[in-house]
Amino acid sequence: MYDFKPAAETAKPELYHDLLQAAEALTAGERDGVANMANVAALLWEFLPQVNWTGFYRMVEGELVLGPFVGRPACIRIPLGQGVCGAAARSAATQLVQDVYAFPGHIACDGDTRSELVVPVMSDGAVVAVIDLDSPDLARFDAEDQSGIEALAAMLSGRI
Repeated sequence: MYDFKPAAETAKPELYHDLLQAAEALTAGERDGVANMANVAALLWEFLPQVNWTGFYRMVEGELVLGPFVGRPACIRIPLGQGVCGAAARSAATQLVQDVYAFPGHIACDGDTRSELVVPVMSDGAVVAVIDLDSPDLARFDAEDQSGIEALAAMLSGRI
């Protein structure tokens, strides 16, 4: 049985260090990318406070397709360049959005979401997936969250 939970009120640097170690332990040696994404989506849900969706969109035939996640049902397909996830995939750059309703072209899969962090997962110079985090709180994510999730994405690049 796995029991990965951060201590209450853990500082972000320590939280992301622990999250990365847990993700490393769960995905080491596992070749199935979907299984790895599923476990990491669950870890993100357990580790991150004030989130209402944690998961992945996979790059499939030139568009993003819903992958493993925790949260309410989500949009299944997202064209490149549309919404926060599509912008991250097209630009191969992290999107840190403090207010999704101020983001041009935002796709509202869950009307309760107010802020979002989307980080591309790269392999051989191409986007293979994005990690998508949503929160019902305005400005929930900051540079420390971005750095922590970018480190996670880099670790996962050869595992999904």
